Formats: sequence, structure tokens, C-alpha cells
Amino acid sequence: MNILFYCPFYFDLKSSYLKSLGGIESLNIDLAKYLNRTKYKIFLATHCDKIIKQKNLTNIPINYLLSNKSNYKFESIISSNDPRVFDHFKSSKKILWLHNKLNIEKAIRKKKFFSILRNNISAVFVSKFLMNNTSNIYNFKRKFIIPNFLTTEFDSNKINSIRHPYFVWSVARNKGLDKIIDIWKNNIFIKDKKIKLYVFGINIENISKKKINLLTKSNIFIKGRVSKKKLINFYNKSMGMICLGYDETFCLNAIESFSCGLPIITFGYTSLNELSNNNNSFIIKRYDELPKIIFKIVNLNNNKRLKIINYCKNYSKKFSLKRTFSLWSKLLANET
Repeated sequence: MNILFYCPFYFDLKSSYLKSLGGIESLNIDLAKYLNRTKYKIFLATHCDKIIKQKNLTNIPINYLLSNKSNYKFESIISSNDPRVFDHFKSSKKILWLHNKLNIEKAIRKKKFFSILRNNISAVFVSKFLMNNTSNIYNFKRKFIIPNFLTTEFDSNKINSIRHPYFVWSVARNKGLDKIIDIWKNNIFIKDKKIKLYVFGINIENISKKKINLLTKSNIFIKGRVSKKKLINFYNKSMGMICLGYDETFCLNAIESFSCGLPIITFGYTSLNELSNNNNSFIIKRYDELPKIIFKIVNLNNNKRLKIINYCKNYSKKFSLKRTFSLWSKLLANET
């Protein structure tokens, strides 16, 4: 049984080690590899230079696939955010894996809108929030919610109970970061110079070295994008992650944080309302509440801290690759 994962991004199977690899790309690679262990023969179509084969898994350049589509037959196609591929394979079962909002105006402009209307498509949403905020104009045959999952490195991570007064920001979009930095300099650093903020995920190419060095003096360290291994090592010795959640349709950063025993500090907006609770998160309503929460976390006694660490780790098992694989397997059994 042939299944195609269609992920129109610039990467290939050999890119999994790259620190620049995004969440959607990583999820496609991990799920394709996991399903590859079963009865399915898996193909992964991406923007890449050549065909790469790994056992029963084949990575195909998208241009090559569409130019030679008559040579391929897929029982099911799982496409990340892009329904246009379905126009090329009429006989295949079609599953649109929605990671982001599908704005109608943008969908029309990018010629995705009518691809949905003219194909018999089932939709898989990564959160209830995303499903509820997707227009009913899209005539999906069936709708499912399958949360995103921990990639292999985080899924197999072993937690550390010894923590330091380090806090992390790890969201690629920097909305709210300037306010956090301002509060950190004026309300946290001046009161306790042992507490540090490390900023990961953002693109630091447009930030001057002068500004980075200046922030360092206030215990704010701009690190940008690093490998998953380095992230895990750092999360495992930190005390909390600042994850505001303005526009998250799932928030992979949050469950990665939980897998390392790291609670999040959040407004609880968007999909983070589904992920956060009083045991794995510190929920704030305003920016000016942040210092109080930071000091509260730093001053937790060992028993309370260990309880939070263990809860977060156990909670993250809801998003294990094995559990997600089971949900996808059931879906594919019904859709093929």
C-alpha cells in the first residue's frame, strides 16, 4: 500500500540533523519513518534535488513527482497545508494535514481554495482551536483532530531533576519578546542577578552584535536557532519556558518543554488553552505579572519542583510518537 506525504518545503531525508529544520518538516519526516515500519510503502515529496531511498521510504523531488505522476499510484495522500497536489491524483484518498490557519483570501490567491472544493478531502487538524477557527465554507468530507507529537529526540528524552534559575523563550515569532525583555531588565534582573533568560528560535541575523552584547549585561542571552540536542540539554537544566501563545495553532514548543519537565508561563491563548493546566503551566493575564511568577518558580522547594517536573514529563506522553502513530494508523485504515 503506497502512501504519499506531500510537504512543499525545501528539505530532504538527510536534513533531519539541521537546526534550521522547521516543525512541519520534522513532523513529516518522523511520521513517515514511523509508518515506514508497517505494511505501508511510504513516499515523501519535498522540494529537494534528487530521489533518496531509505529502506521502504522514498524521498521524491516535488517537480519530478508532478512531471512523472503517471508512474505513481498512491492509495492515500497526506498533504501538509497544500491541497493543490490532490488535483494531480484523482483516484487517491485525500487527507489535508492542517498545521496552520487556512485564510480564505490567501487560499484563493494561492489557488488552494478551489482545490479543496473540487476534491473529496478529509481534514486532519492539529488542535481543536484550529478546527474551530477554520471556515465551514471548506467542504471537507470528514474532520479529525490529531495533535502534533514529540519528534524522536524529545520523545526519548530523559529528564534531569537538578535545575538552575534559567528561563527560555523558544518561539520563532518574536511577538511580545520586546516587552518580555523590557520587563526582564527593569523588574527581574535588578532584583536577582542569578536569574537568566535565554532566547532561542528567533532569527538573529538582523540583530546587531552591539545589541546582543548589551542584552547580555542584563542576563538576557540571544542564542537564535540551535540543534534539538542543544535545546534538550538546556531545557533539562532550566526552570521554565515563556510561551505566550498569541497565534499558536498547536505550539510544539510547549510539549517539547513538558517532555523536559519544564513548565510554561503563558497567557493561555489560542491552542495553548488546550495544552496548559494548573499543573504544567503558570497562567498570567498581563505582562506585569511575569516577575512575580518568575520569582515564585525560582523559590519553589525541591519537592514541589520535582512534582512539577514529573507531571510535565508524564503529561507529555499524551503526545508521544507511538500514540500519534496509533491515531494515524486508525485514520489510514478507514481512509484507504
